[in-house]
Amino acid sequence: MSSSSGGLSWLPTADGASPWSQARVLVTGLGVSGFAAADGLLEFGAQVVVVEDKVTEANSDKAELLRTLGAEVRLGPGSSTLRPDGIDLIVTTGWSPTHPLLAAAAAAGIPIWSEPELAWRLSRPKRPTPWLGITGTNGKTTTTQMLESMLRAAGLRTAAVGNIGRPLMETVLDPEPYDVLAVELSSHQLHWSHALALHSAAVLNLEPDHYEWHGGPQGYRDAKAKIYSGVQVACVYNVADPATEQMVEDAEVVEGARAIGFTLGTPGLSMLGVVDDLLVDRAFIEQRRDSALELAKVADVTPAAPHNIANALAAAALARAYGVPATAVRDGLRGVRVGAHKIETVLVRDGITYVDDSKATNPHAADAALRAFESVVWIAGGQAKGTTFDDLVVSHRDRLRGAVLLGLDRAVIADALSRHAPEVPVITIEETEDGAMAQAVAAADSLARPGDTVLLAPGCASLDMYSDYAARGDAFAAAVRTG
Repeated sequence: MSSSSGGLSWLPTADGASPWSQARVLVTGLGVSGFAAADGLLEFGAQVVVVEDKVTEANSDKAELLRTLGAEVRLGPGSSTLRPDGIDLIVTTGWSPTHPLLAAAAAAGIPIWSEPELAWRLSRPKRPTPWLGITGTNGKTTTTQMLESMLRAAGLRTAAVGNIGRPLMETVLDPEPYDVLAVELSSHQLHWSHALALHSAAVLNLEPDHYEWHGGPQGYRDAKAKIYSGVQVACVYNVADPATEQMVEDAEVVEGARAIGFTLGTPGLSMLGVVDDLLVDRAFIEQRRDSALELAKVADVTPAAPHNIANALAAAALARAYGVPATAVRDGLRGVRVGAHKIETVLVRDGITYVDDSKATNPHAADAALRAFESVVWIAGGQAKGTTFDDLVVSHRDRLRGAVLLGLDRAVIADALSRHAPEVPVITIEETEDGAMAQAVAAADSLARPGDTVLLAPGCASLDMYSDYAARGDAFAAAVRTG
């Protein structure tokens, strides 16, 4: 297998000023990010090849548009079996390192970049917009939305982008430039990122997730830790999660960059925390050795569940690192509207509250949701992704009125319940088609009592039965409303 990348001596340090017309770039996938990457590369004059196995109306339309713009698009089953001969660079949007195409490219020494990596490089040197980056197993989207709201409250032109919102390539090439970006980065995106050097960055937490994609816990941890590499101002870590602080200690950062902790307790020096129902800053004030600055009230955070207060503190740390005043932190928290399917009350009926937390796609996220309620009928199940539920069940068995399990790996949760909470009644839904969620809600109704919460917090991914977690949450809400 040969590659033409040997002739492109500029590629390792490539940016928007590089001679992209010399490069033949392969883009994997025609999703939102893949299309934006291909479109941006064409704008810079690159020779672009796109491969996509899935034929849909949307993909066909995007393929036709890219062909009109000069790209070569291979659409249909088997397209991704292309050998990467003659390719200088691959830009991938979430594909696993074990995919045969990417594995072959890596073996041939062909560089592989994420779409955020491409956006970072092409926006420089002309548009070096600062990025405030957020990653972690849980809470990324909520924290990014909080940060965006704080930045807007400070009068800055900003957007929540990356793993949410508009693709980064589309954003950085916007004709009207941004002052600063709130960037959510997934472990998949970070795995293929190499040159990011963010203004400031936060790792919210580290829990078991996506091990099958990363080849195990170390690969997952290493991907998350990359967000700190090259940070210029602040590395924000979770005091309650020592793994995140260790990542900061191990990171190669710009000299002078600070380690900033966030905690639900009283903050130490160079931390943000909670004192007397106030969110306070002991990191970004001159008198931090003996005083703290009030940023907001706990009541300004909605919902004021512990995990969400931690999210607010992390967002505040990044905003303060960028120079946002305390009043904008407060106003941003008051004005933010967290996305759907995150501890979202659907309905209260006959004294029973129905809550959609379909976004809880792993046990750690389900743990945060369960902690928010005293007596729960828990609807769970889906794709467990190799994770276990023993610790989760042990932690919450006393608050479980019952459990309703559905989806591919429902038996994994059932086994944990039988071992650690045999007194909790369990109903298993065998149906895996459209009617499964309606059956699950009906089963939960049979277990619930006034004062209980029927909580959809699956602790699992959704793709065994649904197109995504949002579709799963929508199915739950529809079943509740028609029940």
